[in-house]
Amino acid sequence: MQTLQSILCKIANILDRENIPYMVIGGQAVMIYGEPRMTKDIDITLDRDIDSLPLIKKLADELELKPLIKDVDQFVQRNNVLPVSDSKGMVRVDFIFSFMPYEHEAIRRANKIDITGTRVSYACIEDVIIHKIVAGRPRDIEDVKGILNRNTVIDKKLVVQCLDAFSGTVGHDLTAIFKEINKN
Repeated sequence: MQTLQSILCKIANILDRENIPYMVIGGQAVMIYGEPRMTKDIDITLDRDIDSLPLIKKLADELELKPLIKDVDQFVQRNNVLPVSDSKGMVRVDFIFSFMPYEHEAIRRANKIDITGTRVSYACIEDVIIHKIVAGRPRDIEDVKGILNRNTVIDKKLVVQCLDAFSGTVGHDLTAIFKEINKN
C-alpha cells in the first residue's frame, strides 16, 4: 500500500523530471511549519495554466492517480483544479493550475525540503499563512496560529503586502485578521 508520503515523493520526482515548478500547500505544508495534524490529501499548485491539462492527466495516469470527476476538461476549465485519487481512494491529490501572478511568485519562493530522500517543493511559510488566511475557515485560522507559535522568523511585511492585495478581491480586510492572530 502506498503511503501519503510515498505518493507525495513520487509526484515531486515526476514534476521535477518534467521541469514543472510547483509548491505543496494546504495541510501538508502546515505539517512542515505548524502543528502536526491529520490530513489525507495533497494540494499542489503547479506553475502551469490549464493549457497543460493533457500533460498533467498523463502524469497522473503514470502515477496511477484517477480523476474524481467524470467530465475532467469541463471541471478543470471551471475550477482550475484536477482532483485525483489513488486506486484505493485513500489519498486525494488536487493539482491546482496557476493563473495569478501571485501564484507564480509564490512558487518561485518555495522551499525544497527533504522528505525521505526526495526534495519536495513546499510553499514558504509566509505563503502558507497567506493561503490559510485567504481561505479563512476556522481550521485554517487555527493552522496559522500553530505556524506563528512554532516560528519566530517570518517576513510579516510580505504577508501583510499580499493580504492587502487580496483584501480588495475578497471584499474584507484580511490584514486585520492576520494582525489579530499575530497579537502575541
